[in-house]
Amino acid sequence: MSGVCRRALIDPSMTVAETTGGVVLRRALRRQRARVAAGIALLCTHQATEALVPVAIGVVIDSAVATGDVSALLLSLAGLAALFTVLAFAYRAGARLAFAAVEHEAHATRVEIVRSALDPRGRRSGMRDGELLSVTASDAELSALVVRVAGLTAAALTAIVVAAVALLVVDIPLGLGVLIGVPLLVVALQRMAPLLTRRSTSQQEALAATTALAVDLVSGLRVLRGIGAQDHAARRYAGASRHALDVTLRAATTKGLHLGLTTTVNGLFLATVAGFAGWLALQGRLTIGELVAVVGLAQFIAEPVQTLGYCVQLFAMARASAGRVARVLGAAPVVQPGDAGPPTPTPFRLALDGVSYAGLDDVSLRVRAGEILGVLAYDPSEAEALVALLAGRVPRADHRGTVRVDGVPADELHIDAARAVVLVEQHDVALFEGTLRANLSAGASVDDEVLRAAVRAAAAEDVLAAHPHGFDRLLTERGANLSGGQRQRIGLARALVADPPVLVLHNPTTAIDAVTEGLLATRLAEARGAGTSGTVLITTSPALLRITDRVTVIDRGRVVVEGPHERLLASDARYREETLR
Repeated sequence: MSGVCRRALIDPSMTVAETTGGVVLRRALRRQRARVAAGIALLCTHQATEALVPVAIGVVIDSAVATGDVSALLLSLAGLAALFTVLAFAYRAGARLAFAAVEHEAHATRVEIVRSALDPRGRRSGMRDGELLSVTASDAELSALVVRVAGLTAAALTAIVVAAVALLVVDIPLGLGVLIGVPLLVVALQRMAPLLTRRSTSQQEALAATTALAVDLVSGLRVLRGIGAQDHAARRYAGASRHALDVTLRAATTKGLHLGLTTTVNGLFLATVAGFAGWLALQGRLTIGELVAVVGLAQFIAEPVQTLGYCVQLFAMARASAGRVARVLGAAPVVQPGDAGPPTPTPFRLALDGVSYAGLDDVSLRVRAGEILGVLAYDPSEAEALVALLAGRVPRADHRGTVRVDGVPADELHIDAARAVVLVEQHDVALFEGTLRANLSAGASVDDEVLRAAVRAAAAEDVLAAHPHGFDRLLTERGANLSGGQRQRIGLARALVADPPVLVLHNPTTAIDAVTEGLLATRLAEARGAGTSGTVLITTSPALLRITDRVTVIDRGRVVVEGPHERLLASDARYREETLR
């Protein structure tokens, strides 16, 4: 029940099917089947025609060059031109379709990963932001390579089959040798595929961990500089980067070994075929044209065999990355909301009945319509636990008691229905790169007067007035071109624009000076202190507690006292000490 966008990015009722790396790869082929099929047809045509080139040259030698027939020579040259035209066109069109399929699949996978990461139910992927960034940027692209592998493998096999058939026509033992020898080579090279997959997996994990650490360090750069820990952070990153380098070098060594073996074995096989063909020519069993054709085919076969070895490497990389993509897409939701629609408004908009979670123990509280309720937790971790509960981030099995929204258990409501009632503005305000208007409206169409009223209520007019572009002012990532207090006030203004029936604010003024805080409190009371809406202020700020109708105090996980702020100040020494220090 947190955030400002009331529309879920994906259907929260959707169940997460078992997702594995194999599922990701098969789905990629299925999703791009039209491009893959067309690309395979064209690439196979290219390889078939390329295999026929040495055959055609051999025919030209025997039928035209050796006989001195000029008309046959001219006809043969025309045939070769047509063959090369088909060859070139087929490759160009097929390669274009193959690369287009990879890019379309990578795009589709990236969109799915982002949707999963933004799932309002939350996902148990266990990945940090930087790791998710690495999966989105790198693994999505690498897993899509399976589409390219399919085209290259089919084309290479076509080339080998055409070459073997041509050799069978020339000499049956030669053709049989190719038909038997090439599969044996491929099987032998495939033996290294598991090792390649393991090394590629380790490489991607190390790179993702390094990226995650870099994101964490950059996000906290100001704090690190403030405490003088930037050198320690740099050494930590250098260590992580060194580990990533070592893992990458091991993966590169394995790939190089595989490539070297492929080239060596392929060369030996080529020499064997060519040598046997030369012996047959000396025996008079092959003509000059047939010898040229056989040697040309033997040289040509080296390319598809090399391609098959390359496909083994590509598939190992795609498989490793597909496993990481599957980890994100197949992560189970943190919470499982119900499917009930919007509840009917009741006198108590929000209620906790005997709730126990983390440090909270049998906590009960009510938020009446039109009321501003203050909550003071002496232990900040207990305030965090309460925020997590109200934000709907806690699975039902992890807490006791019931959270009710307009009388309906929150876990029975569809997530959109729950968020249409309760909005939690987090303490750590999240602003996005874009205009001030876009941040305030959260993608909705909102009149400027509504935005202006919310900015005023949040005492954030200075943010608007400080820039000539006003609402069209550009904010950088995370609102870094604003001060901490300005970010908090813009976050509050954004929540006020949403105008939820129940607004939960967690320490919304910690970075704001006392004068501005007092002004904000007064205006917040004017904006939220009437009508049927309810407001929960989880805070230790006396300026904010002053505007509440009553305050609930939580100590050691339990509600210990409740009453108006002024009365608690006069009667409770602990309360007075916590709020006035």
